[in-house]
Amino acid sequence: MTEEKKIVGKTPHSVILENRKAFTATGVSNVDSFDEQTIVAYTDLGELVVKGKNLHINKLNVETGELTLDGEISSLSYAEPQATGGGIFAKLFK
Repeated sequence: MTEEKKIVGKTPHSVILENRKAFTATGVSNVDSFDEQTIVAYTDLGELVVKGKNLHINKLNVETGELTLDGEISSLSYAEPQATGGGIFAKLFK
């Protein structure tokens, strides 16, 4: 069981963008949505949104955390990680 806990831990996150056409990211835990203009992926460092034209996911492996895609990439942006638990009371009693 000790080995299983090591696998579940956070994976390092990196982003490589080549000539605004080829994109590789590591540390991706899930892809929430995708189409030819927008891909929304979750990482340990927050939500990653890739925008562009003719976007195509070549590879997604959530076990290793690798995502590769190609297309005409126009922007990459992050949103802060969502705080889990607490809801409205956690905000009231900070």
